[in-house]
Amino acid sequence: MADTTLPEAADAGPRTPAVRHERRGGRRAAGSRTLRVRVCAALASAVVLAVLLVPLLVPLDLQAVDLAAKLRAPSAAHPFGTDDVGRDLLLRCVYGLRVSLLVGVVAALAATVIGTAVGALAGALGGWADRAVMRVVDLFSSVPHLLLGIFIVAMFRPGVWPVIISVALTHWLSTARIVRAEVLSLRSRPYIDAAVSGGASRLRVTVRHLLPGVLPQAGLAAVLMVPHAIWHESALSFLGLGLPAHEASLGIMVNSARSSLLAGDWWPTLFPGLFIIVPTLAIAGLAGAWRERINPRRRSELML
Repeated sequence: MADTTLPEAADAGPRTPAVRHERRGGRRAAGSRTLRVRVCAALASAVVLAVLLVPLLVPLDLQAVDLAAKLRAPSAAHPFGTDDVGRDLLLRCVYGLRVSLLVGVVAALAATVIGTAVGALAGALGGWADRAVMRVVDLFSSVPHLLLGIFIVAMFRPGVWPVIISVALTHWLSTARIVRAEVLSLRSRPYIDAAVSGGASRLRVTVRHLLPGVLPQAGLAAVLMVPHAIWHESALSFLGLGLPAHEASLGIMVNSARSSLLAGDWWPTLFPGLFIIVPTLAIAGLAGAWRERINPRRRSELML
């Protein structure tokens, strides 16, 4: 008995500090993730409140041109300063973010619907139909998103809906690939074989079993697509191809502030840039936490 217990006791001694260190490391990692999620949630909540409340409390006509107050530095009266025609930058940034979120959310939902439909169709049909659909996806993927978006927007007058259409038609490709892969994985499950053996049609199997199984991944793809859609809208507006020049758009504000930055006035460029970066990072952080919850073995990555 002694010969059998002593080695176990000898082996258990050196392992104890390592196990404790691993547990402490796991708790620190979990605490770091929790803190990151809370910070991202707080930033996202602040963005939503600003977008909802500021337009109700402060009407847009208060951003009227005031050349006597142009390019004033941040102060109590203008926390973000004023732009080159005397408009309050805080109000302009909030209204610009409102437009960017509208474009991002609507375009992400539309792209997710298109990508889910195409990916589910390819995965459910299989065979030559699957190969043909994926070749079309590869063809669109070979063209840079921004270049294709510029081509689509150039066919319409500047406005919100052309930008939404442009983003939706250029960002459904990754969702289609994800949904197709998930459908192919689900098709090998025993309950799918049982449904087919029971006489269920391909359409019924797709609607009742395959689509519900891919909805979590499709929803995650939609959330991850919102930051990219916001950046896409800002880039198009910066190039002068998005919203009209008189509209409040973060991309237009950054573009019009270039001359001010060269003159040493930093605030017309800094604050619109922060209003682009901070909300997108907050949304991406929340989406990354959701992805880790769905599949803890994979690190969250922003789909581009």
